[in-house]
This record gives sequence, C-alpha cells and structure tokens, in this order.
Amino acid sequence: MNRRALLALATAGLALPVFVRAAEPAKGRLIRLSAVPSAHVKPRDVTVWLPPGYDATDDRYPVLYMHDGQNLFDPATANFGEWGVDEHLERLISGGQVRAPIVVGVWNTDLRLREYIPADLLAALPDDMRGEVQAIYGGPALSDGYVRFLTEELKPLIDGRFRTLTGPADTTMSGSSMGGLISMYAVMKRPDVFSAAACLSTHWPLKVQGLEAGPQLDAWRERLVAAWTGVIERGLPAPSAHRFYFDRGDETLDSFYAEFQTEVDAAFRRKGYGPDRFTSLVFPGAQHNEASWNSRLDVPLIFLLNPTRSPA
Repeated sequence: MNRRALLALATAGLALPVFVRAAEPAKGRLIRLSAVPSAHVKPRDVTVWLPPGYDATDDRYPVLYMHDGQNLFDPATANFGEWGVDEHLERLISGGQVRAPIVVGVWNTDLRLREYIPADLLAALPDDMRGEVQAIYGGPALSDGYVRFLTEELKPLIDGRFRTLTGPADTTMSGSSMGGLISMYAVMKRPDVFSAAACLSTHWPLKVQGLEAGPQLDAWRERLVAAWTGVIERGLPAPSAHRFYFDRGDETLDSFYAEFQTEVDAAFRRKGYGPDRFTSLVFPGAQHNEASWNSRLDVPLIFLLNPTRSPA
C-alpha cells in the first residue's frame, strides 16, 4: 500500500490491513488481506488474485471485484463449493478470450443479507413487505455503507497496492444470488466507478420461504416486480458507457426467477439497453449453487473482460 493510502487509514483512526500470502493457485498468485477495516461496514478479509505474468512486467490491469470472496479461489475457505475463478481465468487468458484482470474477492460477513440488499429497493417496498423483509434479514439495509466501503476504502487500497487501471471502463463487478443484487446496485449507485456488472442467479424474490406456486407468490411477485422495475428505471446509468449481464438456471431456487427476470429485462430495454450493452441468459438444468456458477463462469467472464470489446 502506498504512503497516501496508509496515511488516510491512520487519520481515520482505522487499523491497517495485514497482507498475508495465501495458498498458491495453479497459475497466478493469491494474496489475502486480513480484516480490512472500514468506517462504514464490519471488517472483512479480501483475497486478491494476480494474473499470470503480473510479477514479470510493469503492466497495469483491469480490476474485477467479486462478492462472497471466500468461495472464489480456495475450497478450504468455501463452505458451499468453490467457483474456481483462478482456473477459469488462467485458461481464458491463455486462449486470448479475456483481458487478464486482477480479481478482488470481497468476503462476506454475518450481515451479508443486509449488506447485499439494495437500500433503494427496500425503501420502495410497501410498508408491510418492507417489514417482512427486514424481519427476515435482521434489520435495515446496509448496502449503501457497503458500496461506500467498496468505492471509498477498498478501491483506493487496491489501487495503491497493486498495478491497476483505475478508471470505470476497467473496473467491473460480479456476484451471485444476493451478490447479483449488490453488483447491479453498485453500478447504479456509482456509475463513475464501475462500468459493468455480471449478476448470476440474481435473487429477485428476496426470500426463500413462501415461494410455493399459488396466489400468495403471485401477489408477492406482482408488488415486488413493480418496486424493482421502478428502482431500476430510476437508477440505471446511461447505457452508452455501462453494461449488465444476467443469467439464471431453472432448477431449485432459480426456478422461481423467470417471471422476475423477464420484467427486469424489459425495464432495461425500456431504458435503452440494447444487445451490445445487456445480456440475459437461461441455462437449462442449472441449480442455485456454486457448482452451477462454476460450470458457466466462462460466459460472464468473457462478457466482462472480452478483449475485442471497447472497455467503455
């Protein structure tokens, strides 16, 4: 970390993160930042993957921020399975299918649900729905603070410590389930920082219980879709410089997403997002788990990091 970043943390009265050499992937290099402090959210670990060749050149790299960082690289830290991000990227980089990025895996905390649910969406819900969601999640949304952590604290830390390309055209984000929601929301809230998001199996319904087919789910979906589409249409940045990827399976929890995603897709298109700026895919047979996200990870990575696409 450079002197300016260290001074800023010290001035804010925050403890300094400890850089720990993590387990080595087959290619590239992992560095674990332990208990990264924040004035906005709880401290958390962050795992940084440096691509093959990073230490042999002076090149600068685009940065991909990913949520649920403990599940990305190492099966020893992944409670529900590993995405294998490093293996996917090493293969895609060697085949010339993606730009080589630095990947920043931001670990979650016990406040994951509150940190990942978009605060603007929660505010837009009818009172009874908002109360139900807050009861399930344990309190009000903390996502605005989480986005401030990403943009005001973590990104300066990463840019000061590693050779990054710092502009929004080279700064993207990805996550699954609730991580898909916060990825979309971060781009909406800070389009000056992030240019694109890849959202896998995005958890539009906000809850798991009460999703059985029938009048109760239909009523919940109708009211929730109205809130979602309103927040999205009011908050989307201009499509000229931003891109969004969504996908879903059709098994387990993903089987409840089709009608939500259809309405969200329509909202994006009403805001001018054409096929060069917006993708929404279905993977038949895919479930709501890390194994399924691992199996199709090439697709969103190529969307975000395609070397033939203009970064803007």
